Amino acid sequence: MPDARFRRIAADIRRRIQAGEWAVGEDLPSRREMAAEYGVHPQTMRLAHLLLRQQGTLEGEERRAVYVAHPPAMRTLTDADADWPYSSETTDISPRPASADLAERLRVPVGVMLRYETVECLDPGGRSAMLVSTWWRGRRRPHASFVAELGAVELSAEQAHALGLLVDAVAFRVVRTRFDHAGRPLETADLILPMDRWRIRLTAGGSGG
Repeated sequence: MPDARFRRIAADIRRRIQAGEWAVGEDLPSRREMAAEYGVHPQTMRLAHLLLRQQGTLEGEERRAVYVAHPPAMRTLTDADADWPYSSETTDISPRPASADLAERLRVPVGVMLRYETVECLDPGGRSAMLVSTWWRGRRRPHASFVAELGAVELSAEQAHALGLLVDAVAFRVVRTRFDHAGRPLETADLILPMDRWRIRLTAGGSGG
């Protein structure tokens, strides 16, 4: 499939950059040269370059040379409950049944249908900085407090593509659960943060909005 082909090429270019084949700021070969190298149509290579520019791996204008982008700015996460100050895009809103982990986090039966959304948080340059997946039951309500726990997770293919990282790369995972005034969980979320873009210094938790 053409879609899978350009994504595989983009992943291979990221691998070659990480291996040091091209340095930060260095031009890549022309689109036509790389299309010939990979044995694909130049349009397929254009899509691969477009994806890599969107993910922040490459920079450069359409129809001009592309080059290896400088690493994204490091940010520090201290408040896992703070609103994202830049733009974001909701990429998935499909309801799904509660796994054993989610059932425990939300204190609901395993298999009960939960509402769900994934939001891709973008930095000021339009690059993906963080993925936030949230599960809740019923309507969303204001919360009184939250807790956040830090861990790590291997990225799925979908997460890796969104963040411009290799599949199975390890990222920070912050599990945030919000509670009402009586201490009942209202919603729980996984915040996925690339380790090359974030430092984590979480506060102990606190009141919500």
